[in-house]
Amino acid sequence: MTQQVSSKPALSDYLHLHFLVVIWGFTAILGLLLEPLEAPALVVYRTLLSALGLGVVLYIRRQSVQLRASVQWRLIGTGALMALHWIAFFGAARLANASVCLAGMATGSLWTSLLEPLFLRRRIRAVEVLLGGIVMAGLYVIFRFEFDRMAGLLMAIFSAMLAAVFTIINSRFTQRYNALTISFYEMIGAFGTSLLFLLLYLGVNPENRVWTADRLVPESATQWLWLAVLAFVCTVYAYTAAVQLMRKFTAYAVNLTVNLEPVYGIVLAFLVFGERERMTAGFYIGTLVILGAVLLYPWLTTNLTKRKKVPVLPGTE
Repeated sequence: MTQQVSSKPALSDYLHLHFLVVIWGFTAILGLLLEPLEAPALVVYRTLLSALGLGVVLYIRRQSVQLRASVQWRLIGTGALMALHWIAFFGAARLANASVCLAGMATGSLWTSLLEPLFLRRRIRAVEVLLGGIVMAGLYVIFRFEFDRMAGLLMAIFSAMLAAVFTIINSRFTQRYNALTISFYEMIGAFGTSLLFLLLYLGVNPENRVWTADRLVPESATQWLWLAVLAFVCTVYAYTAAVQLMRKFTAYAVNLTVNLEPVYGIVLAFLVFGERERMTAGFYIGTLVILGAVLLYPWLTTNLTKRKKVPVLPGTE
């Protein structure tokens, strides 16, 4: 069954979605600003603060969070995927840098074009695979010129795959449940999973037990400020707004727009870190190829839809 959207997206919806992508592009920068706090610990604080923030919003709105137990567990399970996605995301930024991490996240559209038909039981659309292939071509160019950062890029690609999975899952939840309620349960699941991951990580590798306090606990007011921005702006606001927008966009459209994350993020990273984020010409060529796929998507889908609605035109069915 394919995803049903509630209404046709307006210009304001597209602008809102792009604004959210700008915010997400800033999260990789926040992950670097929060060093030396380790990625799993960072996700623990992010999800805990986010769950508390959502709880406060729900309480102020006097909105019930009562759902069937089976639905609650499914949402918590989706939150577990989110936690693993964020751990991989921030880990990729640490292994490479913010720009490479964000470029790897652009493979989300390709993952969605492959996975969405399996989850929603619909046919694979040629245009989605084509544009996903263009994204991969851009990624190949980046690989060629940034080979020394491959570990970080591969981790970012894995993170993008997880993001595609929970975005597809949420595309179904949003048709039945309130966005804030969905986010609340998913943040609880993400917090529990990230905490468990951190404990296992400390237990399995003895070397990690000698981590200094600053790698596990924020030690300055500035770090707590960045965590608050990460939790309340980049997560509570941005994620809840995105879940709401998914009533109007398909999962593929959301993920393809998120491909602009490296473009916005690279610009922001250069403004924040300067020469530290300067990349080779090949890297920027690859990101432009990815941007081309993003710009082609609405044009292709709009024209294909028009052709399908006018059967008298040559070549239409």
